[in-house]
Amino acid sequence: MGTTRVYAFLSRRWWLTFALMGVSFVLFGLVSLNLLHTLAANFEFLTQYGLDAVREGGLLQLLELVVSGYAAAFFYVVFKLCEKVLVERMSFDKSKGIDS
Repeated sequence: MGTTRVYAFLSRRWWLTFALMGVSFVLFGLVSLNLLHTLAANFEFLTQYGLDAVREGGLLQLLELVVSGYAAAFFYVVFKLCEKVLVERMSFDKSKGIDS
């Protein structure tokens, strides 16, 4: 199976991969913090107050919450990619040329 350019780039620079993994972990935590609770409150606000809630920006807030959800998913995928690169790097035995 071939690798992507991003995977190959991260494989050659383990220190950058480690730093990126830490940053993406923190950003995932910050973006997803309290996201589900806020989303539930937004749905309740929209259903309870209807058109008044829309006029007060309820739909815009819902859109912002959905974008935040996608951002959290993106940071999680970056974290998992970095984790995969580092685990494979640590488990590869260079002296034998095989996975240990």
